[in-house]
Amino acid sequence: MITTSRPPSVNSLGAEGDPFSALLRPPASETEHERVDRLRREADAKRISDSIDEEIKADRERMRKSRQDIRLLLLGQAESGKSTLQKQFQLLYNPAGLDDERLSWRTVIYFNIARPISRILEALDAFGDSDDDDDFASDATYSISDVRAPSGIPVPSISPTLAADEKSLSPSQLSLERQISVFRARLAPLLSAETSLADRLSGGVDVSGSGKGSVYVRSGWQSRTLGLSFGKARERTSSGGRFSFSGRNSTDNQKSDVELQARRGESAEDKLVLEVASILSTCQKDIRELWEYPAVKKLRDRRRLKLEEWAEYFLNNIERVSAPGYLPTIEDILHARIQTMGVAEHIFDMAVHGRNVRWHLFDVGGARGQRHSWIPYFDDANAIIFLAPVSAFDQYLDEDPRTNRIDDSLQLFKQICSNGLLKRAHLVLFLNKTDVLKAKLASGTKVNKYITSYGDRANEYDAVVAYFKAHFTQVHRRNNESNRVLFTHLTSAVNTRAMQSIITDVRDSIFRGYLKSAALV
Repeated sequence: MITTSRPPSVNSLGAEGDPFSALLRPPASETEHERVDRLRREADAKRISDSIDEEIKADRERMRKSRQDIRLLLLGQAESGKSTLQKQFQLLYNPAGLDDERLSWRTVIYFNIARPISRILEALDAFGDSDDDDDFASDATYSISDVRAPSGIPVPSISPTLAADEKSLSPSQLSLERQISVFRARLAPLLSAETSLADRLSGGVDVSGSGKGSVYVRSGWQSRTLGLSFGKARERTSSGGRFSFSGRNSTDNQKSDVELQARRGESAEDKLVLEVASILSTCQKDIRELWEYPAVKKLRDRRRLKLEEWAEYFLNNIERVSAPGYLPTIEDILHARIQTMGVAEHIFDMAVHGRNVRWHLFDVGGARGQRHSWIPYFDDANAIIFLAPVSAFDQYLDEDPRTNRIDDSLQLFKQICSNGLLKRAHLVLFLNKTDVLKAKLASGTKVNKYITSYGDRANEYDAVVAYFKAHFTQVHRRNNESNRVLFTHLTSAVNTRAMQSIITDVRDSIFRGYLKSAALV
């Protein structure tokens, strides 16, 4: 049998035999100056170590408190109304923050005007108007120079002969082809500004497959346009790279940083926004004339030109939006449209039944290519509001033109209902954009033309809503292993009065479910 002696322990060796003590022991030849320097370094190292210990302790305390917070996910496909719902939450629980953002929304609204104008002209070029007479097609040419305004926007140059001819003839007296050319020349500055506005919003990020030339923005896009405290994104070290918007007041240091950032960007920002504002003021009548042009109305009636509700809203309000000194209203901000990239976190402190609770609201990008970014937020979600736009029965995905948007919503809702990470989350369904649905049905759009299973049911609002609601309810029932209750609401996210009442009801139901799951009631 092989035996070995037990190795001596560190304690049995004493200070003289401890290798670490020998390593840390100062040399016998250490001078007084070296001793002072060594003690200073040791004090600095201890201070840093104590600071790290304090940060770890603070992180643990924040983690402990965050377990009491409520995390709400806003899920749904692109253009379902998630960001609009987030604005309604902000309007209800942090109105000052939304008010501070007003100026930054001018860039979005101006882009929301330039983009549909471009699409209208493209539709006129592609489809024209077969009823109009083309015999008087103009052979005049328009010369667009590359001279640029201070903001970098190209300025059109029209030949003197054509300018004189244009003054003598109104667009209604010209042939369709020539009218389109005249519209293009008159609106050329606005069309050129579209790219500058898109770059300002996206930060130069180009996302493939965005569809319709949509602009995707990351968290904190407001800070790029104006340097606002609410829009300035901050990365949380304890959340794996999530970004958040804080609805609470910033500290004095944060305010100073934001003010400095705003001053640095003020010159370039004002130059672009003021230039576009001037262009809109100049082109206001031309925009109105194009929007009301008979050929455009025919294209819309024949559904060869499909514009989203936000585009129609701003074109219908072009006189007010293009007025000098324009400041976006809350209604304008609610209708403004940009597509979210990734996940943006918004924090609100809400008083619920006498108890102050911090809510983390996550607004996600809904395009198919963005949905993978939702998964890291599933494990600690307390509640979900799933938004399904019932007005989208006649629309198809930009990413997949073969897929009806209602069908995509149903498939996405099925995935959410059946996801194991979300089985304990409070589930709320918003059948959204009911106002747009009513307008489409009133205009004579037939649901069964796009949803063949709708059959011979009445083409009326109540029947259509009941049909879609039954399908979503059926999806939930078939994928509900935990016997979770589904709360359903018919909504129009831009209707502030109605939404505030619904949000309050949803908040209370989520809070009751949260207390129940936490075994506090």
